Amino acid sequence: MGAAYYRAESESGDHIEDPSEDALFMLIDDLNDTDNTFVVIQPDKDDPVWFTSVAVLEEGGYEVVRRDTTRREHDVATETSIDQIARDLTIWMAARDFPGRPAQHTSNF
Repeated sequence: MGAAYYRAESESGDHIEDPSEDALFMLIDDLNDTDNTFVVIQPDKDDPVWFTSVAVLEEGGYEVVRRDTTRREHDVATETSIDQIARDLTIWMAARDFPGRPAQHTSNF
């Protein structure tokens, strides 16, 4: 098994290394407004340069925070669709830098 590049962990203690879009969906779907109100996803290392979190809002829906200090990004949004949140976070995290991860190759065909 390869190295974990990032980790998702919920308030209840559930955690998944390198979660897929489906795994993120399940973690977010398990959130509630009493004892499991948020999930944080960040690199599995000390002093991470980026993170994202999803928190249950009292009025319904979710607050999604994305922060990347190396790119000076900080975005806070409200969303109601777990599908959309999981998809957007998967795409956003794929664009992050992970030291030690094989380089992504592109070609012009």
